[in-house]
Amino acid sequence: MRGVNTERAQQGVSSGVGAVVGRVAVPAGVLAAVGGAFTYVAAVDPNEPGHYPVCPLLRLTGVYCPGCGGLRSAYAFVHGDWPAALGANALAVAGFVAFAVVWTVWVVRAVRGRPMRIELGPVQLWSLGLLLLVFTVVRNLPFGGWLRP
Repeated sequence: MRGVNTERAQQGVSSGVGAVVGRVAVPAGVLAAVGGAFTYVAAVDPNEPGHYPVCPLLRLTGVYCPGCGGLRSAYAFVHGDWPAALGANALAVAGFVAFAVVWTVWVVRAVRGRPMRIELGPVQLWSLGLLLLVFTVVRNLPFGGWLRP
């Protein structure tokens, strides 16, 4: 009986409900962790002082880092206040949306038995770093006040 189901075995894809549940376990765990973090931020308002630590870069230098305002942005995002979320940290909102898209693609591919591969080359990584740098510099310049939290 050699050669029976060899195509399926070569692909490394097993069928059945148990196999699908196994493939979706990791994305489900990631969603649970992120959901738990967002639930905590939704319950504990970062706009009230004393609940979260202050950004060390902002405290020591007065310079806003790319993450400054991220918790306030997440709080507003969870509560449906999109303008406030964008005002607190527009880059964080873009990250929340990007995470949702990548996670959805990950789950769909897992259900279909296809591996999820994100291969970022040097160009993409340097571009992402440049975006963070430009965002940080612009939000700290006088004309970039609209990007400050």
